[in-house]
Amino acid sequence: MCKLMWVNNEQYQLQKNVEQAGSFLSHFTLDQVHRVTKFHHTYEKFNITPLRSLKAFASLVGVENVIVKDESFRFDLNAFKVLGGVYAIGRYVADKLGRDIDELSFEQLKSEEIKEQLGDLIFISTTDGNHGRGVAWAARELGFQARIYMPAGSAEERLQNIENEGAYAEITTMNYDDTVRYTSQLAKENGWIIVQDTMWEGYEEIPLWIMQGYTTLVKEIVEQLDEAPTHVFLQAGVGSFAGAVVAFLQQYYEQEITFVLVEPYVANCYYESFKAGTEQSVTVGGEMQTIMAGLACGEPNPLAWELLKTYTKVSICCDEEVAATGMRILGHPLATDQRIIAGESGAAPVGCFYELMTNRQYTELQDTLQLDENSRVLFINTEGDTDVENYRNIVWHGKYATI
Repeated sequence: MCKLMWVNNEQYQLQKNVEQAGSFLSHFTLDQVHRVTKFHHTYEKFNITPLRSLKAFASLVGVENVIVKDESFRFDLNAFKVLGGVYAIGRYVADKLGRDIDELSFEQLKSEEIKEQLGDLIFISTTDGNHGRGVAWAARELGFQARIYMPAGSAEERLQNIENEGAYAEITTMNYDDTVRYTSQLAKENGWIIVQDTMWEGYEEIPLWIMQGYTTLVKEIVEQLDEAPTHVFLQAGVGSFAGAVVAFLQQYYEQEITFVLVEPYVANCYYESFKAGTEQSVTVGGEMQTIMAGLACGEPNPLAWELLKTYTKVSICCDEEVAATGMRILGHPLATDQRIIAGESGAAPVGCFYELMTNRQYTELQDTLQLDENSRVLFINTEGDTDVENYRNIVWHGKYATI
């Protein structure tokens, strides 16, 4: 059975795309990222997450180094998503006050004085779990309310985690993209503020702020690294996270970096978009049931698409077993490598990388990506065990084992 499907991006670094993407890169300059990190650092419990070097694993698969940024430690929320949600809400509140976010701290935004000026604000969002929990946490911390809607098939534990942050939470009968449309309609009808990491016509500002919020973790990475990575494997989803990472790293390092996108088979909108070979993205539909819940998205973020179609070389989509293998690799490290607790979406790129490096079926892909003994490969573990029961079933009991 073919565990991976991959496609070269025909739009990769075409001159017309590079020129167009240049205007979008300006949102992710080092100066802009400094602004974001400055705000994040005003939170009294801010912590820099660890960067792990898995030398033994690298030696096994034949590359110079494998590096993993572990976002399971972020704000004690077990995922990176809070960085985007809290920055977007902070920017929104600052704008409502007619103030510059650079002049306000997290603690100032929590003040009763500001609460009295703004009144009761309600933020609404669609999530598989991590983004919604981050939005709920940020709203509660700043004294506001949140309403979070989840697609069909979402884990009850993730629902409970959101409710524990003080938000109203509900699992719908719709897939992710239809749930986004539903929450957008609710926001219009009730005057609520939608905080979503994908864009559509007339809704561009908050998604951009969310993407900018993610860059704090990328800035940490470049400060933690001794050498630039040669390859970066990134989870796709709607592409907001991957787009932000690519936009910053593309500008920060002068050398060329090979970026690779990873998606589930059932939600492979970037794979299908690259396969189509056109300037426009492709939308996929259906139920999109996958253990990689954070990646179960069928419509690319338009801004992310402009960035990723320009700078991503290859898109890979994988089956459930590949993601599960990644979880087990990180959870049971070799030799002195440190253990990393990674959820399904967090581990999928590692599982893909292991499969393509150890399975002769993918020798062509390995050659295309020029992965060899000089490669320094970066991964970002975007989530920990946000669904503890499923994590245990996979890592302990061998669910989705490779046969």
